[in-house]
Formats: sequence, structure tokens, C-alpha cells
Amino acid sequence: MRKYYPILGLLLFLVLLSSGKKQTTVFIIGDSTAADKSSPQTNPERGWGMVLQGFFDRHVDVDNHAVNGRSSKSFIDEGRWQRVLDRMKPGDYVIIQFGHNDEKDDPKRHTVPGGSFDDNLRRFAQETLDRGAHPVLMNAVVRRNFYRQTDLSVDDESLRNTSYEGETVNSDTLIDTHGDYLLSPRRVAAALGIPFIDANRITHDLEQSLGIEGSRRLHMWYRPGEVASIPNGRHDNTHYNVYGARLVAGLLVDALAKEIPALRRHVRHFDYVVSAEGRGNYLTWQEAVEAIPEGGRAKVLILDEPKVKIPAQKGKKVKFVRR
Repeated sequence: MRKYYPILGLLLFLVLLSSGKKQTTVFIIGDSTAADKSSPQTNPERGWGMVLQGFFDRHVDVDNHAVNGRSSKSFIDEGRWQRVLDRMKPGDYVIIQFGHNDEKDDPKRHTVPGGSFDDNLRRFAQETLDRGAHPVLMNAVVRRNFYRQTDLSVDDESLRNTSYEGETVNSDTLIDTHGDYLLSPRRVAAALGIPFIDANRITHDLEQSLGIEGSRRLHMWYRPGEVASIPNGRHDNTHYNVYGARLVAGLLVDALAKEIPALRRHVRHFDYVVSAEGRGNYLTWQEAVEAIPEGGRAKVLILDEPKVKIPAQKGKKVKFVRR
């Protein structure tokens, strides 16, 4: 029987090799438009980075470090960038997206496009490269703004405290609020020869295609009583709800796949993603199944729900996929 040992050993080695396939991490650094949100069971707000995991297979982990209210400056000053560097390994990716808060007059956050903003973006990218990882620069997602002469001093974070009101518009096309802050990521990416994703153009085209009223559905626009946790309603043109975050994340991941072939083979799209942590569009598998039309056929991705036995679904052909 000894003559079979080398063959058995080779088979065992191949099994171990395949089971130990290298795991890639996609880090995200940025502001509230990408950040994870608290209390997902009652809070419908989501950052696009919060739901990005549902668009990758099991060989890619999303590690989202984006935080509400941060600029490229405050992200460094608070030690948040160092924590990302400490976790990074060769072959990982880092998505870098700032701008909304760099624009503010607050000296703890303010940077200058063509100056300190470019310097910070260059630092993020170069230190990522130095660790053998791959930086990806994105510019800021668009603010939903159909009003000329917008007050740019308004802090995005304060929008969570505004009650629902009607909307005054004086333009049927989106009006830019970011100015030269949109140019810095493109400029730094070109200088370093790294990927750039025009997230502003992608989200601009999305919101413009939906129009003045339709684009509200992407954001935290709720009438009084519409959401129990927001009794007075909300009028917020910056932050996304579940629907908006998922739609934006899907567009951005497709842009990533186009720019980065190594990630392309790991990208996938599910209409139904279950996550008790709010990383999908349904919190339980029951909610997802109820949303599937009668007689419909669907694949349901389950990200983090406990491995309970799911019964067969009458009248619906449902395949459950676990990450």
C-alpha cells in the first residue's frame, strides 16, 4: 500500500491549498455617505460602504472604517488611518473617498483642494502602496441639490435633526456643491498611476435620471409618521436609506470591477440580501421571502443570520446562498 502514499499526500495537499485560498480585504475610508450606521433594526439610514459586502463573494471581506463627519484631515488626526494601516496586508485594497467634510470651515476638518486635500489623499495612497496593497481613489458622491446658490456652510451631520418639510427648487438639473474637491482625487490618482472611480459622476447620473421627486427615494426623506424612529420625518439630501445605499453600492462595485480585473471575478449581484446587521436590504430571511412575488424564482444571499433551518417555500422557488 505504500506506493499510494505519495498520491494520497498530493491529494491532501491540494485539498488544503484550495481550502486555504487567500482572503482579500477591501478597506473603506471616508465619511458618512459610506459609513456604517447604528441601530439598523430601527434606523433606515445606510452608508454605501455598509452594504458593500453583499456584492462580493466569500473570498473578499469588506472592512469599513468610514465615519460620520470625518474629513481626510480629521481621519488622520484621530488616528483612524493608522488603525487601517495596522490591519492592512499585501494584496488588500483601500477605497479612499473624502470631500464632504473637507469643504467645511471647521479648522479641525478643513482642507484645501490643490493643497492639503491633495497631500492627504497622496499620503493615503502612497502608504497603501508601501505596504504592498492597492489604493483606489474616489471623489465624493453627489449631494441631491436642485437649488442654485446653495448654502455650503451647512454641516451634513445636522441634516439628521431636520424635520420633514416641502422642497423649494429652482433648477431641474442637479447643481454641484463640491467644486474643486472633485478634481483632487482624479489628479492624485493620475500622478500615482492608480485607479480612480468617478463616484460623483456615477451618482449624479443616477439622481438626475430619477428626477426631482424620484431621487428623494434614495435619501433620508421621510414624512412624519412614516418611520417610527423618525416621528417628525426628515429632509436629508446627503445621506442614503437602505434602497439608496444598495443602489449606489451596486453601481460603485461595477465601476470597481471594470477598473480592477482582480476584483471583477469576486463581484456578484443579488436582489435579496439578508443581514441582521443591516448590511443587506432585508433583516431576516422571512422578510426577503415575503418580498419575492408569488410564483417567483430568486436567489437569497444570507450574510450573517444564524444558520437556522429554512423550510421549503410554497409557491416560490427560492435558493438560499450563505456567505
